[in-house]
Parts: sequence; C-alpha cells; structure tokens
Amino acid sequence: MVRSLWSAATGMNAQQTNVDTISNNLANVNTTGYKAQGAQFKSLLYQELQTITTTANGQPKPTTSQVGLGVRTSTINQYFSQGSFQENANPAAIAISGDGFFKYQGGVDGQVYYTRNGNFTWALDNGNALVLTTAEGNMVLGINDQPIRVDANFVASRITIGGDGKIYYPDAQGVPREVNGQQIGLWQFPNREGLQRVGSVAWQQTAASGAAINENQAAGGNIRRSELVQGYLEGSNVNVATEMVNLIVAQRAYEMNSTAIQTTDEMMQTANSLKR
Repeated sequence: MVRSLWSAATGMNAQQTNVDTISNNLANVNTTGYKAQGAQFKSLLYQELQTITTTANGQPKPTTSQVGLGVRTSTINQYFSQGSFQENANPAAIAISGDGFFKYQGGVDGQVYYTRNGNFTWALDNGNALVLTTAEGNMVLGINDQPIRVDANFVASRITIGGDGKIYYPDAQGVPREVNGQQIGLWQFPNREGLQRVGSVAWQQTAASGAAINENQAAGGNIRRSELVQGYLEGSNVNVATEMVNLIVAQRAYEMNSTAIQTTDEMMQTANSLKR
C-alpha cells in the first residue's frame, strides 16, 4: 500500500466536503435568517517509522520519525453572527437584534423548533381568531408557550409589535393598546452552536446546546435581552467575498491532492518499468 495515495485521497474527500459546505452557504445568501457554516478538519493517525532510542553511551535520542496518514472532516461549525436588516412591507415581519430565537410548533407531530426567520403572517384559526404563524403556517409561540392570538375583528395591518414582543392594537382614538397580555417569546441557549439544524433556518434543542432559556423569565444579568424590530427581516450572515475566497482555497487544495496522486502514480510507473 502506498501511503501517499491514500493520504491524498483523504485530502480530496475532505476538500469535497468543504466545497459542498461553501456552496450551500452561497446558495442561501438570500435566505432570511440563514446562518453560515464552515467545515473544520482534523489530522488522522500518524504512523511511527522510528521510535525514541538511545545512543551507544546510553543517552536518549530526542527525535522520532512519524508520517501522517491524511485528514478528515471533524465538524461543520455554525456561525450565529448577526445578519443585516432588510426592510419588508409585510406588517408581521420581525427581525431580532440580539441572540434570541423565535419558537414555533410545527409539523404533524407538533414538535418545537427555533428560528431567526421572522417572516410571519396573521392567519385565521379554527376558532375565528387571528393567530401569528410562520410562512409555512406553523404557530409562533409566546412567552407562556402558547400561540399568539388576537380578536378576529382586528385588521392585521394595524397590529403593531413592540421591541419587547408585546402586541398592540389602536383603540377608537388611535392610541395603541396592549392586547390581552399577548407577547412574542424569545429564547436563548447556553451553547447555541450545539443546536441541531433542521432544514436551512430552523433548529432543535440538543444536549450539546443546553436547555432553552426564556428571556422574559431569565434572572437579571445572566443573559442579554434581545430586541424585536417590526417591518424588517434579518438577512443571511453569509459574506459572499469571504466564501468566494474560501472556495478558491478549497479548490486549490483539492488540485494539490490530485497532483499528489498523479505524482505517486508516475513514481510507481517508473519503478515498475525498471529493468535489471
């Protein structure tokens, strides 16, 4: 077995994963609430060619001979830096300034998901009440883990949302009044990088992320409260220039590993053609 062939092959596999990750970031550059990812690598085991020995007079030789056996993808990290705000005509559009996540109940199984995508809408439920939902029709949850519901007679375009998530509607004099204590919930995590990604802009809680922390129930200085901005959406945090540079670097690394395989093949061909 020729080590260089297999080492270079692992490098090509790793860089293919890297290119796939970068391509996914670029594909989602316009996806609301998308968070970029980055592949991280780890060296494989080293094969020891020579162990530490002693000299003739018993003195140790402090050097060894080891050769690496390649590389593998260790993790694909998630980057939760703040995306830029984009103005949106939807009156139910909300952007989060801070580290918080919206929480919604979705799917036929009713599982709970977290998202930064605030592209919401008001819809009528079975009880003829206006309920705040995601673009897919899943109910957005409030601070008490209940859906956000308001009177069906309200005009959706006149409903306003405060920076703390409270829902307001103007009275007869046009003065905004708080609606039945309705308030959009925001949650944070001890380790948000440990969240499990579901699709492109939704996440689920895991043991690595820790339990979700309700911002409205958290103790004073433990977390920094987020703020909501109505009429805006948080864009993707993908930096196109950075991703293009990373793509070029990954492509060149792939080419170098491919060249290593070709060089090894030429060396083997030369060795096989030797004559006595």
